[in-house]
Amino acid sequence: MRANLAHIKRTLRPLYAWTQATPASVFLDPAWDRSIPIWPGMVLSQTAGETVSLIGASGIPYGLAGDYVGGDGFDPLLDVGVNATSVWILGADAQFEVLSPAFDDTQTWTEPNGTTEKLVYAITAGTGRGKLALATNGSVATAISATPVGRLLKVNSLSKITIGGLR
Repeated sequence: MRANLAHIKRTLRPLYAWTQATPASVFLDPAWDRSIPIWPGMVLSQTAGETVSLIGASGIPYGLAGDYVGGDGFDPLLDVGVNATSVWILGADAQFEVLSPAFDDTQTWTEPNGTTEKLVYAITAGTGRGKLALATNGSVATAISATPVGRLLKVNSLSKITIGGLR
């Protein structure tokens, strides 16, 4: 890591992942134009085989990005010239803390009350593409994935949430 980027906080933090989630080795699609920075925790979809890209309008959520791809001005894939990256595939018991900007912090995130589940989706278009979002669109969300990514477990603060895998 470059010394001028040593202050960066990882925006995806596994809480329960050793046996509850799978870090898969994948490749960033060479067609990805890096038009939107990817932070760890943003949603990727599979384009073909072991190739992934930031989720788009027709994409199905594959997992959460494990690496920076331009987020915070940090792009280790570009620096080393290899498109190898990782994606976290959530199991039902997986739990992750996700920090903004990997989720839509313009939405009103409220904790589940124990009687209803709040499903988390991915924004599929616009400047918020790839960010986690609730089904009720926020100001950044223009469209969300048809398939949920996970469940909202906790709202830690305005800039941090905890999500879990689907049951």
